[in-house]
Amino acid sequence: MPFRYPAAGRQRRHGPLGYARVASFRPWLRDEFSFRCTYCLLREQWGRVQANYDLDHFVPVTDDPGREHDYDNLVYACASCNAAKSYKRVHDRSYTLVENEVVVHADGRIEAKTAAAQRLIEALGLDSDANTEFRRTWIDIVVLARRYDPDLYQRLMSYPDDLPDLLRLRPPGGNSRPEGVRQSCFMKRKQGELDATY
Repeated sequence: MPFRYPAAGRQRRHGPLGYARVASFRPWLRDEFSFRCTYCLLREQWGRVQANYDLDHFVPVTDDPGREHDYDNLVYACASCNAAKSYKRVHDRSYTLVENEVVVHADGRIEAKTAAAQRLIEALGLDSDANTEFRRTWIDIVVLARRYDPDLYQRLMSYPDDLPDLLRLRPPGGNSRPEGVRQSCFMKRKQGELDATY
């Protein structure tokens, strides 16, 4: 199922500090959010990455300017979800868009199991006709690929080739969670521990 939300609340693995430019957090966030939009789960493998993914301030900078360069306030989001969220204050997606609170059906419908999840889905328009049809189309493509074209299925559901080597990065303020680098996708692939699909 290409649209399966995480089983539990997301705990941050990485903690880069001190970057003067928000864009410098991109490799960390790509890995942190499994190379897909934290809101709608659009995967990098399904299209061109350039200009399709933004670094979203979960708490808008207009509400809290001091968190502009706070890694824990940044999420990896597709341009569409980032635009839909805009400056809205929404419930923390780390504990709202999780498997027990959100279900995506085979026909592309998204179902909220809690009021908080429903508010977030509505705020981002994840239940719009266009988003439902988008999910349905990709679900059908992935099902067909799995059945008839294993190589295509592998490409669609695997990690990107250009995994960032976070061990080589040196955030100016250090890394508050250095152990996370060993759990990065790059390191797992290097050690032969990265799943073929996810």
